Amino acid sequence: MTERKPPGVSFESFVDKQIREAAERGDFRSLPGFGKPLADDSAPYDELWWIKGKMHREGAAVLPPSLALRKAAEDAEAEIAAAVSESRVRRILGEINTRIAEALARPPAGPPLGLGLFDVEETVTRWKKDRGLT
Repeated sequence: MTERKPPGVSFESFVDKQIREAAERGDFRSLPGFGKPLADDSAPYDELWWIKGKMHREGAAVLPPSLALRKAAEDAEAEIAAAVSESRVRRILGEINTRIAEALARPPAGPPLGLGLFDVEETVTRWKKDRGLT
């Protein structure tokens, strides 16, 4: 909008005209959210709405340290299931056990940890059995 409002024309009609002409030219079609419904505005106002929206769009999550470690332990189990070698399984177990041992020595903030060290030999034996290696 580079034009200036002509004298004698109400501001509202001038703005309405600019919007109508832009819509006719298709200037709004390339905007994000075009053709999508507006967000629900019935929720109470949240001052951090934009931060939460950005975190959601970027897939970021902030967990207390104890819950983040629980998630890491679950991810380690998934990595072990997909591992292709015994050395990789042992490396994954060594890394997660180190993190768990540190957390047990100095409990992190947040909910109780609820984790114990992985039994490396038992886990490796189970991994081998699942692949028919023993």
